[in-house]
Amino acid sequence: MQLEFLGTGAGSPSKQRNVASVALRLLEERNAIWLFDVGEATQHQILHTTIRPRKIEKIFITHLHGDHIFGLPGLLSSRSFQGGTEPLTIYGPVGIKRFVQAALQVSESRLSYPLHFVELTDDGEIFNDHGFRVIARKLDHKIACFGYRVEEADHPGELQVEKLREQNVPSGPIYGQLKAGKTVTLPDGRILDGHDYIGKPQAGRIVTILGDTRQTKNAIRLAENADVLVHESTFAKDETKMARSYYHSTSKQAAEVAKQAGVKKLLLTHISARYTGKAAYQLAYQVRNIIPDTRVVNDFDVIDIPFKK
Repeated sequence: MQLEFLGTGAGSPSKQRNVASVALRLLEERNAIWLFDVGEATQHQILHTTIRPRKIEKIFITHLHGDHIFGLPGLLSSRSFQGGTEPLTIYGPVGIKRFVQAALQVSESRLSYPLHFVELTDDGEIFNDHGFRVIARKLDHKIACFGYRVEEADHPGELQVEKLREQNVPSGPIYGQLKAGKTVTLPDGRILDGHDYIGKPQAGRIVTILGDTRQTKNAIRLAENADVLVHESTFAKDETKMARSYYHSTSKQAAEVAKQAGVKKLLLTHISARYTGKAAYQLAYQVRNIIPDTRVVNDFDVIDIPFKK
């Protein structure tokens, strides 16, 4: 599981940062990519990565401001040209279906795959296939805006092969039966319960990706005990009044959300073009006394999300 940032800027593209989009790479887990927001020129950014549009399975839109959705029609069309045939589902606030359908109809674009929409009106679970679960909650922005919490199911414990070898249990189909938790009778008469030879389950990972927002309790709820929190940081630590006026957050407010939620790693994105070079990285430096593992991400950064030790 990895996060790959395709756009980390706010409002409009700059030479340093494209507008909002982040990919959750689930290639090992489900051979798929999930996108969160698709700002203008996201498909151009993808050309500089190893992401294949046909692998994009789901797209989660936080809100309908242009810097978060203007790249959608082009990406959807290109997915057809590049061999995409599997269904794709778009989640987002009411209006996302009308926007996409209007763009495709006016441009007479034909897709080679089924396109589904799930328009959100309230908080709650929006996806669950027992491998992954996604929860959406409303944030505090000028228009309807949602944050997303992705929960991975726990992984079964590993078969304790060394323990079996020490007890002279012959390898082969027996190991598979024990790993499945079955009770097995050996040729010498011993009876083994598979549960006695399976280690503790590995806790699944949690990733929280928020849209544009003021400080709100729902952000904390979405981020509770997450392995990684992706939070906007449109304004610097002391620009609280500006942040509130424009319905955004400061780097300090993002760090406070992370601390209250028990998050270990905070990734700051949606960086204003006012902050370039060292000024952008200061957004992280100024809050590391709150969350030591805080980082301002750049376009094309790839962040691994390891299992908890």
